[in-house]
Amino acid sequence: MSEQESYDLCLVSEQGPHEKRLLNALLNSYNTLERPVANESEPLEVKFGLTLQQIIDVDEKNQLLITNIWLSLEWNDYNLRWNDSEYGGVKDLRITPNKLWKPDVLMYNSADEGFDGTYQTNVVVRNNGSCLYVPPGIFKSTCKIDITWFPFDDQHCDMKFGSWTYDGNQLDLVLKDEAGGDLSDFITNGEWYLIGMPGKKNTITYACCPEPYVDVTFTIMIRRRTLYYFFNLIVPCVLISSMALLGFTLPPDSGEKLTLGVTILLSLTVFLNLVAETLPQVSDAIPLLGTYFNCIMFMVASSVVLTVVVLNYHHRTADIHEMPQWIKSVFLQWLPWILRMSRPGKKITRKTIMMSNRMRELELKERSSKSLLANVLDIDDDFRHAPPPPNSTASTGNLGPGLSNVSYAPQNQHTSPRCSIFRTDFRRSFVRPSTMEDVGGGLGGHHRELHMILRELQFITARMKKADEEAELISDWKFAAMVVDRFCLFVFTLFTIIATVAVLLSAPHIIVQ
Repeated sequence: MSEQESYDLCLVSEQGPHEKRLLNALLNSYNTLERPVANESEPLEVKFGLTLQQIIDVDEKNQLLITNIWLSLEWNDYNLRWNDSEYGGVKDLRITPNKLWKPDVLMYNSADEGFDGTYQTNVVVRNNGSCLYVPPGIFKSTCKIDITWFPFDDQHCDMKFGSWTYDGNQLDLVLKDEAGGDLSDFITNGEWYLIGMPGKKNTITYACCPEPYVDVTFTIMIRRRTLYYFFNLIVPCVLISSMALLGFTLPPDSGEKLTLGVTILLSLTVFLNLVAETLPQVSDAIPLLGTYFNCIMFMVASSVVLTVVVLNYHHRTADIHEMPQWIKSVFLQWLPWILRMSRPGKKITRKTIMMSNRMRELELKERSSKSLLANVLDIDDDFRHAPPPPNSTASTGNLGPGLSNVSYAPQNQHTSPRCSIFRTDFRRSFVRPSTMEDVGGGLGGHHRELHMILRELQFITARMKKADEEAELISDWKFAAMVVDRFCLFVFTLFTIIATVAVLLSAPHIIVQ
C-alpha cells in the first residue's frame, strides 16, 4: 500500500465528526417518553438476565438477602437505527440512560432505602437499533428465612423483577438464558454454599386489573456451611453435657456435685443465647439446634434436681428420717439388682431379695408370738412352759412382779454382738436355776436388786440397739444415694446419646464445607 492510499484510508476511518453528527441526528427528534415500537398494538420484547457476583450477607434476624448483581436488559429501539456507511462506519454508541427510553424494570421485593439500588450506566446502542443496558447494583431483597433445620438449613430467596408501569400487552419480559442467572463470575461465600439460581417467567392477572403482568423471578438457592456451627456450638454442647454426666460419678462428700451441675447449666444458657441472637424473632418454627440445646438443658436441669435428691439421701440421719418400705424395696433391692450393684459382703440377687422379704414376714410373726422377756433376752419361750426341776419351790415365772411389769421393745433383726454378750451373761447369772435353796433364798432376798439390774440391762441394750439401728439406717440411705447416682448416670447417658443421634440423623445434611 502506497503512502497516499494510507492517508486516504485514515481520512475515511476518522470517527469524531461522524459520531457527533450521528448523535445529533438520533437525539434531536428523540422522545424519551415514547415506547420504541413500530406498531403500538404490539408489545416490546425485552430480554432480561442477571449475573450474580457475590452474596454479601444473609441477615436472618431481619430476613434480608444482600447481593451484588449485574442486570442485563436488551431491547430493540426502532428510533435508534442508522446506516453505518453514512456515518463514517460508526456501528455503536454509548448514551446515558436519561436521554433514551429504557424499561422501568425494578425488583418488586426490594428492601433498599432508595428501592432501586442500581448504578445508572450508559446504554450501548448498535446501528440495527438493539440496546444493551447493564446496570450493576447492591440489591437488598426480602427473603423468608426458614429456621426449622438451623444450622443444617437450605434457603430459597426469590428476586422478582418486572416493569412497574407497563403491563404484558405493552412490555414482554423474556428470559435471556433459560438456565437462569449467570454464575460464571460468582465469588464464593464463607458461610453459604450456592446450589443454583434458576429463573422463571410468570404471567399474572391480578384481581385489580384485567391486563396480564409479566415478571421474571430468579431463585437463589443457598445452603449453609455447617462446619463453623458444628465445631463451635454442637461439639462444645456435647462435651458440656458429657461433663454433666460425670457429675453423677462424684462422691457426695466432695462438695462439688451441685456446683458442677449449676455451672454446666449456665454454660448451656450462654450457648443458647448466642444461637438466639443470630435467628429471627419469629414463632413460626423452632430451630433444630435450639431444640437440641433445650433438650440438653432439660437434662442438665433434671440432673441438678436429682443431685439435690442424692445429697438429701446421703446426709439423712435416723433422728430425722425413717426409711419407708417402698424405698427399701426400690433402692436397696430391685434397682441395685438391675444395675448390678452390691454392698460389701452382701450380694444382691433376685433369690436373696425374695428370701429377705420372706424372712421379714416370718420374723414379724415370730416376734408377735413371743413373750416380752424372750424378746428382750433373745431367747425361746420354752423355759416358761417347761416343768420345774425337782425340789424347786419357785419356777422362773416367780420372777413375776419385777419382770412381768417391765415393757420391752421387740428385738430388731440386726442384733448387736454386744447386746448378745449382755444377754448371755444375764441368762447365766439370773435366769438359769441351780438348786432349790439358791432360787428360794436368792429371789426372796434380792428381789429389788434384780429388778434394778433388769432395768439397767434394758437401758443398755436399747441404747446399743438404737446405735446399731442408726448406723445401719445411715448406711442404707448412703447406699440409696449411690443407687440413684448410678441410675441417673445410665438414664442421662442414654438420653444424651439418643438426642444427639436423633438431631444429626434428622438434619437434611450434616457437614457442608
